[in-house]
Amino acid sequence: MLRSYLLLTITMFIFSGNILIGKALSDLSPITMTFFRCLIAFLILLPLGWKDLKSNRTLWMKEWKPIAALSLSGILFFNLFLYASLQFTSSSNVAVIETTTPVFAIILGMVFLKERLNGLQFFGIFLSLAGALWVITKGSLTVLTELQFNLGDVLVVLAVIAWAVYSLLIKQHSHKFPLYGSLAIMVFLSIIVLFPFAAYESREGIVHLLEPKLILGLLYLGTFPSVIALIFWNKGVAAIGPSRASIFLNLLPVFTIIGAVFFLNETVTIAQIVGGAVVIVGVYLSTKEKSVKTHEALSQEKEMHG
Repeated sequence: MLRSYLLLTITMFIFSGNILIGKALSDLSPITMTFFRCLIAFLILLPLGWKDLKSNRTLWMKEWKPIAALSLSGILFFNLFLYASLQFTSSSNVAVIETTTPVFAIILGMVFLKERLNGLQFFGIFLSLAGALWVITKGSLTVLTELQFNLGDVLVVLAVIAWAVYSLLIKQHSHKFPLYGSLAIMVFLSIIVLFPFAAYESREGIVHLLEPKLILGLLYLGTFPSVIALIFWNKGVAAIGPSRASIFLNLLPVFTIIGAVFFLNETVTIAQIVGGAVVIVGVYLSTKEKSVKTHEALSQEKEMHG
């Protein structure tokens, strides 16, 4: 049990590094950053999933639609919106808003899968969204009434929605696919889509990518969040279940804010602290198991992530 908690904690530490390094590399375009992250991840995943890829050719052809949808939502759009948001807003804001991901996944499940929620979960959803809105508006009603939102905060909300869609698709389809083979294909599809845009952006040359800072940053993004954190997350979820594992998402803003202060010289505001605390409480309440039916649904999700 302790080992699982440690793996999930390390996973959140790695995911916070994804945000911090994405911010540090914000001189790169989101397209170029996402392309090279996917390329590096594919080179790592290819040998891991080679056997799956060869032995399931018919499956890939038959199920190309959900595979493509998973690739577009969870890999392409999520990363594009996330890295784009970091060009306009602080990494602390991104982390706090990203923590609401389970809440958006629950909302989509309620709308499209007709999942039922209890009163406590509805209250948790309200708290989480209110906390995120408090961070986005910096605690100012003027921002809300005059719709003067930071573009970066809007983009990270789009990233969260993209990941929530991905989570919904995972719930419906991932039981069909072997993990490493399907991931390799999803990453490869994103590379194909991104290639012409990344090639266009690099028409003036890619010499600037040879800077040590950029090389190390891209290697981190392609290796740790894309592969290692995924392995640790799946091991943790398999051991303690998705409900308890989701609680560890609350560590994401904690690690990110600490890193942002020490490494990026960001200033943490009272609005971020208050909003982050409200989001964490809301996520805990909205993902709390309250019925046998909910427990069974979570067990099924555990199998699908498996």
